[in-house]
Amino acid sequence: MHIALHGLVILFCVFGLWGGAVWIVESAARIARKLGFSELVIGLTVVAFGTSAPEFAVTVGAALMGEADISVGNVIGSNIFNLGFILGGVAVVRAIATSHHMVVRDGGVLIGTTLLLVFFFRDLFLSRWEGLMLVLLLVAYLALLIRSREPVEDVPPGEFHWYEIPRFIAGVALVILSGHYLVESAVAIARAVGVSEWVIGVTIVAAGTSAPEFATSLVAVIRGRHGISAGNLIGSDIFNLLGVLGVAGFLRPMTVTPEVYGSLWVLVGMVIIVVVFLMRTGWVISRAEGAFLILVNLARWILDFLK
Repeated sequence: MHIALHGLVILFCVFGLWGGAVWIVESAARIARKLGFSELVIGLTVVAFGTSAPEFAVTVGAALMGEADISVGNVIGSNIFNLGFILGGVAVVRAIATSHHMVVRDGGVLIGTTLLLVFFFRDLFLSRWEGLMLVLLLVAYLALLIRSREPVEDVPPGEFHWYEIPRFIAGVALVILSGHYLVESAVAIARAVGVSEWVIGVTIVAAGTSAPEFATSLVAVIRGRHGISAGNLIGSDIFNLLGVLGVAGFLRPMTVTPEVYGSLWVLVGMVIIVVVFLMRTGWVISRAEGAFLILVNLARWILDFLK
């Protein structure tokens, strides 16, 4: 298949991922409300998991296909993209205010999780037991969130209708199919032009699967809901590392290239920078800090392509 056609497939898949994730988030939130779940459970599970659905589909699909670099690269790249381009870009539009509790608790969990992955990948291998440990840590984190009983505001508005269930199922199917073909075309382009699959996974695929997070966070900050704008990204990053990568590693242990280790340290640096920014300016990411995050991510992309 011609490279241009593969590029077109990727473009359609990005739209499919975005649209499918929107259906998942909106329908699942309304189903949860219908069943009587709290705002906390809806916001920090359904919304965060829904916006991470593309990463889940692409990462697990790539792992099962034996494309470990695409699988791990997508998670690491998506997280760096979330904290750099998306969080930075949203902050440039409007400074993001958060809370001491969210920064200390969720920011601390994100730093700890990223450092744990650095330890797991020290031998460039993620075993099935290490993947299971990541999933169990996600369960423990969710239990902590539920016990905290902190109110969550970012849930799609609207009443429940009978078609929410089939729309949710259709959204899941659309995300899975789009993720599958996105991986196939990205790998084909990487091989055709001589660019490593790691670079494609950590940049183009990562950016495409982060589209739902970008839409959610941008709309939230424009509407003045600052906390959820940053919270959605941090929550999605935690789910990507513990849930997405954990499930992928449990289903199929993965051996990756040395570039993974370096990018993991880049992610550690990005997480620490974001937490420090929030702590030093009264739990706010300013426009200048947002611009700095964008520049750091842009520099990282350039270095990845030059490898």
